[in-house]
Amino acid sequence: MYVQCIAESINIMGARTGKAMKARDPGPIQQMANEEAANGGDFLDLNIGPSKKDGTNLMPWIVRTVQEVTDCPLSLDTTNADALIAGIKACKNSERNLMNSISLQPERMKKLIPVAAEAGCYVIALLWGVEGMPRDSNERAAMTVDLVAALNEAGIPNEKILVDPIATPITLGSQQVMSGLDFMVMLSEIAPGSKSTVGLSNVSNGVATEKRHYLNRAYLAMLMKGGIWSAIVDAYDEELIKLAHGELPNLVKVVHDIMDDNEPNPKDLTPKELEYYKTTRVLMGKTIFSESWLEL
Repeated sequence: MYVQCIAESINIMGARTGKAMKARDPGPIQQMANEEAANGGDFLDLNIGPSKKDGTNLMPWIVRTVQEVTDCPLSLDTTNADALIAGIKACKNSERNLMNSISLQPERMKKLIPVAAEAGCYVIALLWGVEGMPRDSNERAAMTVDLVAALNEAGIPNEKILVDPIATPITLGSQQVMSGLDFMVMLSEIAPGSKSTVGLSNVSNGVATEKRHYLNRAYLAMLMKGGIWSAIVDAYDEELIKLAHGELPNLVKVVHDIMDDNEPNPKDLTPKELEYYKTTRVLMGKTIFSESWLEL
């Protein structure tokens, strides 16, 4: 299975690119764009955050800056709807690019849906409503029906829609993590032909930096069982990219066997397989999460 990787590091909060964005210095941004594409990024996420003051100027500038050095499709990421519109209009071949995102907030839907329909771009349908994020898989399903219907009505087909169920941190408990996975299995029946995505690193928010990649990798392998189409990822994590692009099937099998209640004997596993074994059990709630889960 091949999961499309949306490389996440060109971010206004990033150490290398944030300062460059504010100074309109193309060098660091173009260097990172080339690195992420070379590392296996299938899309490059350009995240300017809220950017309330100059977002409508900043987003088109970043789009043009990146497009000067690579033809890798872009994912435009901002909570500023006007900036998102300006960015999509600055894209070459807009139908290849991704609007991140349209949520179930009426004002955002009203502004963005017509623009996405006209541009023909891919759209992330973010399951975030007026009352916040969904509490379980049933609420995710209901939100999907409403949001996909609105997108379809505007002429956006399911094949251009990437539903994001919103990943929750393991620090909030495994029940929410598994709720998102349960929804993934349901998606093909709720919105046939639609795709899926997730902000992968959300699952490890709040965990010590040096341990986050273990959670991100195992969680991606779990999502692959539900048919995940894409994920917003750290393109500098070589193992994660290999996992996403189907190059580590033995590790995926360990994870899926656990999910199928066909657990391997940990004594028979390699050290790398054991990392995935222990981490998957934590994410599923079979083992209680603590910062020392890998040592237990």
